[in-house]
Amino acid sequence: MKSKISTGARLLLGLIYFVFGLNGFLNFIPAQPQFPETAMGYLGALASSGYFIPVLSATQTISGLLLLSGFAAPVALVILAPITLQIFLFHAFLTPGLQNLVVPLLMLALHVTAASAYWRIYRPLFSKGL
Repeated sequence: MKSKISTGARLLLGLIYFVFGLNGFLNFIPAQPQFPETAMGYLGALASSGYFIPVLSATQTISGLLLLSGFAAPVALVILAPITLQIFLFHAFLTPGLQNLVVPLLMLALHVTAASAYWRIYRPLFSKGL
């Protein structure tokens, strides 16, 4: 059963992904302060592939919209799970300081909270297969 808390978490996570996904195309949010050299090297490698950032931005925008609409939200949460994890790991390992973990930890908590509303759908994924 979906609670107001899990619905709120889904909507807030959807808004984060929708806005930042659109920003990947439109660049309406000012650039953040310079990341450490290692982090910039990692981001530069992703950007230099030519396809990764646009695909990531499209995935975030579409999945964020799905979360906001509530349509196919369980699938959107599965698609976004590795992205949420990578955002957390990027900041945990490549950007020093606890202040850089606040938003990634919030996103991780929102993701788990939103997904908890769909546990009955996800439960078979954690059972022994054929």
